[in-house]
Amino acid sequence: GGMEMLSNLRAQGIRLAANAVGGIGDARSRVRVFQRLIEGGFACPTIVHPAAFVEPSALLSPGAQVMPHAYIGSESEIGFGAIVNTSAVVSHDCRLAAYANVSPGALLAGGVQLGESALVGMGATLNLGVIVGDGARVGNSAVVKEDVPAGGIVHAGSVWPVRSHETE
Repeated sequence: GGMEMLSNLRAQGIRLAANAVGGIGDARSRVRVFQRLIEGGFACPTIVHPAAFVEPSALLSPGAQVMPHAYIGSESEIGFGAIVNTSAVVSHDCRLAAYANVSPGALLAGGVQLGESALVGMGATLNLGVIVGDGARVGNSAVVKEDVPAGGIVHAGSVWPVRSHETE
């Protein structure tokens, strides 16, 4: 059912809810679902698939979801409602803000920071210490060598930053 069922579920004593809206290129739908769940009095637990590996020193916020074969490195922090999808690697000391989405097979080197609602596409690679701003999107198979500004778009298969004098 839809959102209209929330009050009935709450009346039945259900207090926990999981948001099943995944990475759809625009985080607003996912954020709206979380907001409605919270407004409805539900708590969003952290969900970690048994086949995922999370280092003991990593911090996972409520509502975070870690999918099968994903890896979360030491001292990393995963924000509220963030997703680390199947076979993604979030290496040591990474910071994912609320609602950030790391798609299947993406590789985040140590110290990477993703802003709120940032999206990293399938198979993308982010170099050591890169910062991806709020709402920015990194396309599938992109390679990110330097920071991406808030709202920025790194096109699928490209290398960021794009420099006209480089030949690769």
